[in-house]
Amino acid sequence: MTALPRPGGPVRGSATGRPLMAAMDLLGRRWALRILWELRREPLGARALRSRCDGMSSSVLYERLDELTGAGLITRDEAGDYLLTELGAALGPALESLDSWARRWSETLREAGPPDHLVPADLWRRDQVGQGDPGEGQPA
Repeated sequence: MTALPRPGGPVRGSATGRPLMAAMDLLGRRWALRILWELRREPLGARALRSRCDGMSSSVLYERLDELTGAGLITRDEAGDYLLTELGAALGPALESLDSWARRWSETLREAGPPDHLVPADLWRRDQVGQGDPGEGQPA
């Protein structure tokens, strides 16, 4: 098992361990977000979690559960089920916003057709801030 990412120490993507990068390292691990998503409404045992997370091996499940517990995002109740802590539950609005964004992104890609029809991000940003076409040097 790799070290648990902590703000202030080196993490994937940041030598300084900026809090956002530490959170992204933790949440970006295979199945971590899915486990949190499944626990958002009710406590679940390991078997129930695994059945809701199609294709996850039990070894990965227990590794993620240990990491999320160590990070203070989940805990176990008297029955042994996993549930979100107050800190873990506070991720709910962020996950719902991310889900909303992902649905919009999916719809945009579906409507746009093949990826070569998408506008490059740098051109979109210039249009949004009124910098005009690249190369013209004049505001639009």
